[in-house]
Amino acid sequence: MAEPTRTTVPGPSSAQPGAAGPPSQVSARPDGDRAGYSTVVEDGFSGWGWFAGGLMMLVGLFQIMAGIVALAGPGYYTAPTRDLVVDAGYTTWGWVHLILGILALAAGGGLVFGSTVARVAGIGLAVISAVVNLAFLPAAPAASTLIIALDVFLIYAITVHGGEAKGSFDSGGRA
Repeated sequence: MAEPTRTTVPGPSSAQPGAAGPPSQVSARPDGDRAGYSTVVEDGFSGWGWFAGGLMMLVGLFQIMAGIVALAGPGYYTAPTRDLVVDAGYTTWGWVHLILGILALAAGGGLVFGSTVARVAGIGLAVISAVVNLAFLPAAPAASTLIIALDVFLIYAITVHGGEAKGSFDSGGRA
């Protein structure tokens, strides 16, 4: 009698009659379709939650960089402060950007872990960030436009997919 070949792949051996091969890594939904299937159900990981948190931290870093540039070298900007929407010195603008950046970093950390408070704060900070950068647009058009675009996408990511991370951490990573 011939012995079946040994394999390191878990599951039924392909030498056994009726074996379908190695098991699938991702289980299908009950209807057999994998399209749009959230990984939160299987392993407690929410890609959108982590993405929103990382994007919020990136916006925070951009705000901190804009704040440091405005504080360290107001001569960097060619537009005089009277051409800005709010006639304030670049030192004031620097502090506003710096404080927004630090708050955005903190909110991004909370978003990664699915905090509801961080979701609310993140949406509020993204709106404030977009308005501040809209007012700062004449001084730094490229940087302000980039941050505004990231803020809009961040608001989408938090409002539509922000609750996925909360569900994953509430269940301890198990569905």
